[in-house]
Amino acid sequence: MHQTHHATELHQTSHSHHQEHHVIAVGTYFKIYLVLMALLALTVGAYYMDMGSHGINLVVAMTIAVVKAVLIVLFFMHVYYSAPLTWVTAAGSLLWVGLLLVFLLADYISRGFLSILGK
Repeated sequence: MHQTHHATELHQTSHSHHQEHHVIAVGTYFKIYLVLMALLALTVGAYYMDMGSHGINLVVAMTIAVVKAVLIVLFFMHVYYSAPLTWVTAAGSLLWVGLLLVFLLADYISRGFLSILGK
């Protein structure tokens, strides 16, 4: 039995999903690698620095970690040169992880507010 594709059916043709592949130069990868190594050294240095409060150390460490993650996603995962839908997906994923962390921290911080018997 022969099937025909109607205009209302979704199907992929050779020209409907054409996206040019961007090639990143090796020098760019090397520069990003050097920046990541510098940020790693900064992370280790921040660990040994006394910033007065553990909260400040955590904020500095998380800020450096976010910068490293953004560099990896943008360049090593090729999001920087990708279609807008890829950007939306990456941003949505980051938003979702952020929400999970916010709710996790809210739960952890609020555990001392309730007086539970036997505690």
